[in-house]
Amino acid sequence: MKKLLYILLPLVLLLNTQCTDLDLSPADAFTEEVIFQDVDAYRAYLAKAYAAYSLTGQDGPAGDGDISIVNDEGFTSYIRAYWKAQECTTDEAVLGWTDAGIRDLHEHSWSSENQFVRVLYYRIALIISICNDLINQSSEDNLTANGLSEADKATVRTYQNEARFLRAMAYWHSLDLFRNVALVTEITATPPSQADPIDVYNFIKDELLAIEGSIAGAKQNDYGRADRAAVWMLQAKLYLNAEAMVGVDAYAECREACEKIIGAGYSLEPNYQELFMKDNHLSNEIIFPLVSDGKNVQSWGSTTFLVNAALGPTMDSEDWGVLSGGWAGLRTTSVILDKYPDLTGTIDKRSFFFYTAGHTVEIDDIGVYEQGIAAPKYSNLNLAGEAGSDPTHPDTDYPMFRLADAYLMYAESVLRGGGGDIGTAVGYINELRERAYGNSNGNIVASDLDLDFILDERVRELFWEATRRVDLIRFGQFTDEGIWPWKGNVKEGRLTESFRDIFPIPASDLLANPNIKQNDGY
Repeated sequence: MKKLLYILLPLVLLLNTQCTDLDLSPADAFTEEVIFQDVDAYRAYLAKAYAAYSLTGQDGPAGDGDISIVNDEGFTSYIRAYWKAQECTTDEAVLGWTDAGIRDLHEHSWSSENQFVRVLYYRIALIISICNDLINQSSEDNLTANGLSEADKATVRTYQNEARFLRAMAYWHSLDLFRNVALVTEITATPPSQADPIDVYNFIKDELLAIEGSIAGAKQNDYGRADRAAVWMLQAKLYLNAEAMVGVDAYAECREACEKIIGAGYSLEPNYQELFMKDNHLSNEIIFPLVSDGKNVQSWGSTTFLVNAALGPTMDSEDWGVLSGGWAGLRTTSVILDKYPDLTGTIDKRSFFFYTAGHTVEIDDIGVYEQGIAAPKYSNLNLAGEAGSDPTHPDTDYPMFRLADAYLMYAESVLRGGGGDIGTAVGYINELRERAYGNSNGNIVASDLDLDFILDERVRELFWEATRRVDLIRFGQFTDEGIWPWKGNVKEGRLTESFRDIFPIPASDLLANPNIKQNDGY
């Protein structure tokens, strides 16, 4: 059974008590001075910080939502919004639904009014706010004032370190997606000003360095909670993209972080498919997951979205462990299909494509599910064919960080001048390809390993794992380079404006805060 941090979520309801008259005490008498005299309250608050990455409110799968800026609470799931921003804006995914603003993502025509951009922006802000408050509540002064014992203080400090990690990850996503953001580290009523992107980058870097030595060691924390290896993975991603985001060459630092991860005792899952099935919490490859559980951690985002939205009417959804009949939404494009040696999975087992009579590779109408090839990578079954605990909401965890990505980042860092050894890099790539091919037939040699190969191998290995947009930006192929079907709302695709490498600040935030300036081009 999974060790679910979220079992204490009901207590968070007490922490979120709101009162418009600040001179009155809540009727239940639960104030923060009382709540935080109990060490379990800090654990519950930390659970809320983790849950904010995948759940949408206090009453799963929907009800009493955290934010209410759109009509469908399912849209407000962070990982659902983040995944769409990283995938539906690229050649990896098209989503044929007609919800307002959804096709704007693939067409590169989004504006500051786009509801999915707004959800992403405000969900990040919520996560940062929760973490800021938890970090403040767990300060030494507050712990002493609340009368905690030295043993309980030590426990709460571990929660504070994890909250700092979660905040750093939210700020990294914010830097990636919006670039020019406010840097706020405490709860305040004062409208914040935008920070220079390099200051946000340095803040994230410094935070991760500060907690690296004191957060739980690699593989030493409860499942679903951050540890030192998660910190190293976030460092690696920050450093790998530093040049593209803020003009800093940090490839050597990326390589060093990858070396720490690779030496931490993780190993590749022998069967690639199991990484995306209901028992993936048993994998020794997944470094940091977002936990799903069909009974206890339900939402209309996360892997509920990824499993159901990829299935359509020509598919038997029971073959993927759900009874929804499929939501007939997600497919991929011909550009991605061309990256694989075959579409059946016979040669490269990372090929998760489904097509039958009536399906076409070419897309004449994004709204027709049978146009564009289905790619049901995520499943609510295990290899034995046993379904998860719920027929709609999978037990499958979302693999935010896994070892294979560290292998790929190491190799790319070497190629980009970050030091290291090319032979070692080739060895890591061949480990991935031997798993994919089932033998050494796909192995490469040093002369095969260049940046173009790395970009394509990242597609094959990390398809639909929310890395494609940031990868294309790093390789200069997202907007004014790189063409794929229906990019720019043209069937053949077209180049789009480079300002779309980042998203706009929502118009609602500009109205609320005069200190915020819109990103260029919007």
